[in-house]
Amino acid sequence: MSTTDPKPLPEALRIALLIALGGFHALSFSIGPLPAWTLPFYQIALLAMASSQIMASAGMRQAFGRAWLFGLGHFGVGVYWLYISMHQYGGMPAWLAALAVLLLAAALAVFLGLAAALWQGLRRGLRADSWPARLLLAAAWASCWTLAEWLRGTLFTGFPWLNIGYAHAEGMFAGWAPVVGVYGLAWMSAFSAAAIAQFAASKDKNQSPSTAIGIGAALLLGLVGIGLPHVAWVQADGQPFIVRLVQGNVDQADKFGQSMEQGIRRYYELADLPAKSPEDAPRLIALPETVIPVLQNRLDPAFWQDWTELARRRQADVILGVPMDRSQPQGDFQYTNSALLIRPDTRPEDILQSAAPYYDKHHLVPFGEFIPPGFRWFVDMMQIPLGDFYRGALPQPPFRLDQGRIAPNICYEDVFGEEILQAVRGDGRNPGANLLLNLSNLGWFGDSWALSQHLQISRMRSLETGRPMLRATNTGMTAAIDPRGRIRAVLPPLKPGVLDVEVQGTQGLTPYVRMGNLPVLAWSALILILLLWRGRRKAAETDEAA
Repeated sequence: MSTTDPKPLPEALRIALLIALGGFHALSFSIGPLPAWTLPFYQIALLAMASSQIMASAGMRQAFGRAWLFGLGHFGVGVYWLYISMHQYGGMPAWLAALAVLLLAAALAVFLGLAAALWQGLRRGLRADSWPARLLLAAAWASCWTLAEWLRGTLFTGFPWLNIGYAHAEGMFAGWAPVVGVYGLAWMSAFSAAAIAQFAASKDKNQSPSTAIGIGAALLLGLVGIGLPHVAWVQADGQPFIVRLVQGNVDQADKFGQSMEQGIRRYYELADLPAKSPEDAPRLIALPETVIPVLQNRLDPAFWQDWTELARRRQADVILGVPMDRSQPQGDFQYTNSALLIRPDTRPEDILQSAAPYYDKHHLVPFGEFIPPGFRWFVDMMQIPLGDFYRGALPQPPFRLDQGRIAPNICYEDVFGEEILQAVRGDGRNPGANLLLNLSNLGWFGDSWALSQHLQISRMRSLETGRPMLRATNTGMTAAIDPRGRIRAVLPPLKPGVLDVEVQGTQGLTPYVRMGNLPVLAWSALILILLLWRGRRKAAETDEAA
């Protein structure tokens, strides 16, 4: 019997336990169900319990199945809010929307199953009969998990939502984020859980169970992480200034049709609110994704005259989300999900002719913004307007304002940290951004965990890059995040309002911005090669002894 076998359970109970552990584990990724400070500890504890069951598998197939069950609960609960978008706002039958969420969770869980099967296959011949062996097995478990997370975030355009690293936007591992990024935090989290599971489950007659050793290994990483925030990776750049972030809380059902003008008017009036004093006047006004849900050149010049006059009257730059017509003469009809910059000197004809600065969304949402091959029938069942966007280039230069260089990203894009890095690095012609701005419309997901999960993701981008992140959202969470990932100010969700907050850009590159994911991927691969070598060596020694 394996030295890490937990107490045997009836198979039906084990199945229910793994699914339940996965479901409860999904609470780790948003502030709300649990206090923020508990999330890192809760996540590691739940994953440690699941890991002990999965590691005790008799073979690769069983390991795959157990990890898949955990993943089914993890993703099924963690992305339940997709049901709201498909059924409540997309008009899809309830049973089909629920089935779609279940099938997505089942597909995403395959990555965790493959990670467990790979670990089980590579460890053959290596017994957990000493503390170095247990630590190696824990490191290999973390490496398999991290590679699976990376593949999930890369293949088929990627879906890295609920990466376990996001549970550590604060806590003892958060200081590591500027060095190793979210995938590095995923490695540390999985290693901590596996180390606890390995040492807690020991049944060797010559060694008593020692959960403390596993916890100690995790705390050692945490102690280093606690000291890392004192390293000055970045420095202040430029003068502080006031930015206004606008949250209109326009229900998704009202963004189109007869209520559309009312929603746009609400955003205009919020953007035009007077400041408390001349010193508090915003120099930048940011509004959410598709706050104007009509192609820019389908609107009357008088419409854009109102917005250009607002920028001139307030002497502020205005950034707002609008679909832009990108069609070429004698070419196919193309449009983009864009962020438009309106300066005090911008003219309506500049906007109509796409001559004003703009940013086109690059990483599109499958089914919502582009249609994967073979799924036209599925998308046609949902009432989603503007559902087949043209993809913007990568990278695109930041907006150059008097106050700084702002790199916009639109909604789902900030889930892909490796793409945000390109805007921060810059190139020979364009210096990198010193501020990040996310424009989002999560109105599709109602009052759900999606809002606070996305806030945690934005915090991680600030930690990784050392850049402040501004978030202008339709329904929440509209917030200002400092370069250390701390929430400086946030509006309550599902309420209209404005957030006027002072911000200051930063300059300098963190190690993660410089190197990206390569170090953690190489480290993970090296650990697995070492495990394979040790396993084969042990097997050879056993054969010689026989």
